[in-house]
Amino acid sequence: MDFFFIYYYHYLAIFLFVLLISKRILSHPKNQPPSPPSLPIIGHLHLLKIPLHQTLANLSRRYGPVLLLRFGSCPVLLVSSPSAAEECFTKNDIIFANRPTFFALKHLSYNNNTVSTASYGPHWRNLRRITTIEIFSTTRILISSPIRTEEIRSLTRQLFRKSDQSFQRIELKSRFSQLTFNVMMQTIAGKRYFGKKMVDLEEARQFYSDIKEGFSLVGVSNLADFLPVLRWVDFQGLKKRVVRLQKRRDAFLQGLVDECRVRKGEKGETKITVIDIMLSLQESHPEYYTDEIIKGVIVVILAAGTDTTALTMEWAMSLLLNHPDVLDKVKAEIDIQVGHGRLIEDSDLTKLPYLHCVIKETLRLYPVAPLLLPHKSSEECTVGGYDVPAGTIVMANLWAIHRDPKLWVEPTCFKPERFESMEEEKEGFKFMPFGHGRRACPGANLATRVVGLALGTLIQCFEWKRVGEEKEEMSGGIGITLPKAKPLEAMFRPRRTMINMLSQL
Repeated sequence: MDFFFIYYYHYLAIFLFVLLISKRILSHPKNQPPSPPSLPIIGHLHLLKIPLHQTLANLSRRYGPVLLLRFGSCPVLLVSSPSAAEECFTKNDIIFANRPTFFALKHLSYNNNTVSTASYGPHWRNLRRITTIEIFSTTRILISSPIRTEEIRSLTRQLFRKSDQSFQRIELKSRFSQLTFNVMMQTIAGKRYFGKKMVDLEEARQFYSDIKEGFSLVGVSNLADFLPVLRWVDFQGLKKRVVRLQKRRDAFLQGLVDECRVRKGEKGETKITVIDIMLSLQESHPEYYTDEIIKGVIVVILAAGTDTTALTMEWAMSLLLNHPDVLDKVKAEIDIQVGHGRLIEDSDLTKLPYLHCVIKETLRLYPVAPLLLPHKSSEECTVGGYDVPAGTIVMANLWAIHRDPKLWVEPTCFKPERFESMEEEKEGFKFMPFGHGRRACPGANLATRVVGLALGTLIQCFEWKRVGEEKEEMSGGIGITLPKAKPLEAMFRPRRTMINMLSQL
């Protein structure tokens, strides 16, 4: 009898094993995208080197613009051509509208409960509607124009008072970071953290540092997202770091919400901030618009609108310092359209097309998110004629697309003029610094306005040159965003034609 049971279970185990293998083979896509040789368990993780976007671009050049990789247990579709990106974000836009669940991102986004991380569905659509209509609509952006104007003039005032008639040396990275943080905090909570009338400088520095730390903790840097067995031992100490970070961030955000709630009840208060808008929604639908939802909206705006905008300004100014002829052309355009009797305003930006071309060319060469935030397929589909199984993570390599010699003449050269003759609708999927489809960045219009107004004002008011004879170093740093490896420093002095205007600030 014992022999019978041993015999029975032995063949049952073989039968189940064969059934499992057969199921995997039958369910396997018949026409998979090309894929480099992989290793057991880790897949292609051994191929990933920093900077990731350049490593993936090299793989695409070798194996093709639609490439299937395996990061541990996760299948990853890498797309590096406009046609493949178009298929993902038009024909298959709903299928790819979900986000993968990364451990750090889940905890830092209130259990994937933000507009950036929530799964596609009614909840995400409502969050998207709120951010698009209530926060980033044309009307709201116009209403917040005085905030941008005042913060940029405050920076201009600081630089003028620091300067004299000779060239002075200045580090610009921190100045741009403080500017964008003030703009976003004024918009969100009516508070400024740097400069005059600041509240708590140390608190601001800590939270800004927390934002950057959050970027470093998400994505492919966390091996436990792709090798689940590592989660049992808290590999890299990630869990402890994420818990500490989220505790600090949540306390800061809750403080902002509580302050605005108290201020909202005070008579005579006329400020309308993002938190005020969210608190009004909370009054009518308290069961849905909880404090957690409000904090999720805030953290996305701060994370997406501070560091990335500051980085774009830093890259743009670095490019202009390396190309003084382009800098002179921008300056001439501003002098003609605005003059020397007043400072640039939001309404002037439409009259400065060449400045806008400079910003676009900066975003082409140095997209602050060189790899779009990953998407995840909800069902089987085809891309580029290949079968893509459900549950596949999709990564679009903007760095590769924006520098593809088949799409751009002299792709690595800084030539803003290339956008003068290119109509926006023809840019299509070969230029998409803010993403595309349902999950494209809703704050693109605000970001370009901040960058345009800030750069335009600095160029209008000051003369700029490099610190030395050598060109500014243009190497990128590490992160899911694209920082400069070496923070930008420059020499500046007030333009003689603007001294009278600047002295009145």
